[in-house]
Amino acid sequence: MSHPAPYPVRLADEITRQLADHLSQLPPPQAAQVIARVLKPDTGVLGGVTHLVATGSMFAKYQAERGALPAEVWLALGRTSNELHDITLDLDEHKDTLQRVGTQPATTAAKPPAPAPLVVRRRR
Repeated sequence: MSHPAPYPVRLADEITRQLADHLSQLPPPQAAQVIARVLKPDTGVLGGVTHLVATGSMFAKYQAERGALPAEVWLALGRTSNELHDITLDLDEHKDTLQRVGTQPATTAAKPPAPAPLVVRRRR
């Protein structure tokens, strides 16, 4: 017989599900506002998740030092925390654009805006 998930686990699952469900149904300006809020480095969801993973890394380090977890778990969480931090900084460059799109008044344009070329940029 399986045990029900503890409240914090259920809460995390519910927040993720609800946010994704709501975001997919919003008009573009409101979706841009939500995305900009989620990406805020200090108070947004992504910053919170980054902090959560960093805290998990500290926990895993302590457990690895005691022999309760393999060191690889601690190292993986540390790398993930660092990567998330870098991603947060990369996305922070675009928060003003998202906020601007989210606050533009709706217009009835005769033609849709021209699509922008997509560019993939990788750092390594």
